[in-house]
Amino acid sequence: MIEFASLYSGSSGNALYIEYKDTKILIDAGVSGIKIEKALNHIEKEASDLTAIVITHEHSDHISGVGVMSRRYNLPIYINKGTWSETKGSIGKINEANVFYFKSNETFVLGDFNVHPFSIPHDATDPVGFNFIAKNKKITTATDIGHINSTIIKSIEGSNLLLLECNHDMDMLENGSYPYYLKKRIKSDYGHLCNDNTSETIFELIKKGQKHFLLGHLSNENNNPKLALQTVIEYLKNKGIDVTKDITIDVALRDAPSKLYYI
Repeated sequence: MIEFASLYSGSSGNALYIEYKDTKILIDAGVSGIKIEKALNHIEKEASDLTAIVITHEHSDHISGVGVMSRRYNLPIYINKGTWSETKGSIGKINEANVFYFKSNETFVLGDFNVHPFSIPHDATDPVGFNFIAKNKKITTATDIGHINSTIIKSIEGSNLLLLECNHDMDMLENGSYPYYLKKRIKSDYGHLCNDNTSETIFELIKKGQKHFLLGHLSNENNNPKLALQTVIEYLKNKGIDVTKDITIDVALRDAPSKLYYI
């Protein structure tokens, strides 16, 4: 049985956890080591038992705790070369023997998982989402996505659990305090998915038979869990989906761990 939890998911920091058999992986580490340790303890896991860290891209809300966690627990870091070139200067000294390179869009083996890093459109060097595959089950994490394309749909469809970005409400962003250049970046094809984009994507996946979703990477300033969930649910209801029967949708919180999901 695969175990999965969001430790932190949002614009202020990201860290996810996935486990199968003896393989226990931290996906990104964008908050302090202490916060990660506490969140792991909350779901009754220990940082000292981690197998490795895998990295999606080099933005600080995904890597700020990577160096600390790797040094403290002698953890291998799995990362593509483009992302490493932008990461290594900002996370402190790392034992070179603990840096392992994967290639985007090529599956690699990490312990008991087959891991497939798929390219995503975001304003980073070589950003990826991840499929984690074990025992004929597929768990997918896909955030920091400027737009949905056919390649992403192919990568995320068929997932037994999908954590998908639901970053901002368009009205909140447009009428909020962010400067123009930042609003433009977030709305761009290499920025972040809004609630409406996520709603449309989930509907397309439900039509293909997908059932279980987590909304992630919510903005603190331009979204909130209640609004994100309500937007998606209302969209699906208007499309004839019985959200109490056919599917499950939860929100991965910005500042607290989720429950453990067993797949």
